[in-house]
Amino acid sequence: MNGPLDLRILVLLLVGAGASYVAYLHPAFGAALLVGVAVVTLLWILLGNGGDRPPPP
Repeated sequence: MNGPLDLRILVLLLVGAGASYVAYLHPAFGAALLVGVAVVTLLWILLGNGGDRPPPP
């Protein structure tokens, strides 16, 4: 990190806030967003993030 608040974290917070606001206004979009986040999280866990594998030769 380059400081107490990295640019990547700021962008993620802004995108999360925007998605939360849209989900609040449109509940159907919120349900679809929740399903999408759950699927991506499950795939991330099942496929692994690559941190526990040794680098290729």
